[in-house]
Amino acid sequence: MYLVKTPPIVKTIFADFVWHIDTDIKEVYLTFDDGPIPGLTPWVLDVLAEYNSKATFFCVGENVKKNRSIFDRIIQEGHTIGNHTYNHLNGWNTENEVYIQNVAECDNYMETNLFRPPYGKMKPSQSSLIKSEKTVVMWDVLSGDFDLSITKEKCLTNVIENYSQGSVIVFHDNIKAEEKLKFVLPSFLEHLAENGFVSSNLGCLIHEYA
Repeated sequence: MYLVKTPPIVKTIFADFVWHIDTDIKEVYLTFDDGPIPGLTPWVLDVLAEYNSKATFFCVGENVKKNRSIFDRIIQEGHTIGNHTYNHLNGWNTENEVYIQNVAECDNYMETNLFRPPYGKMKPSQSSLIKSEKTVVMWDVLSGDFDLSITKEKCLTNVIENYSQGSVIVFHDNIKAEEKLKFVLPSFLEHLAENGFVSSNLGCLIHEYA
């Protein structure tokens, strides 16, 4: 069970997390979780380049270690990167010391003060430790590209019907999401262009909170 649109009450309760960016221009913030992986992440980069779009990639440290050249390309092409733990851990099921060490292990392969917990799940005790060093980025819209029970058309509808100016939107550059992502991403970027929107990275958070 998940919510496509994050309710305002959740954003209020967890106001120390980033859910949405206040902006005066027509822009959204596409984010991609779980990569980099061969094949799909380079395809995402190609599509973003085609639409002159920027994004933020919350990378799993283990995948960065295995696919360094793809990770380097993300940075070289002007995108922002964030820590997504080394082994994609669920904080609710992980002891604090193990979780924090896993975040630190990911830091060995990238330099960033942005962090997104896998599955959006971490304990308050873990959060308080991480927030002392990193900005926790959550989301305004969850595409559902990971959900095998919905169609690719439904995934596109999830995004188009729920984004607004300043939305932080989650996609996944992983195998489970590949079929939906390859349908949704070009279509959504085309939709944004037709409506005068651009996709930006979250570099603003690095400068603001570093």
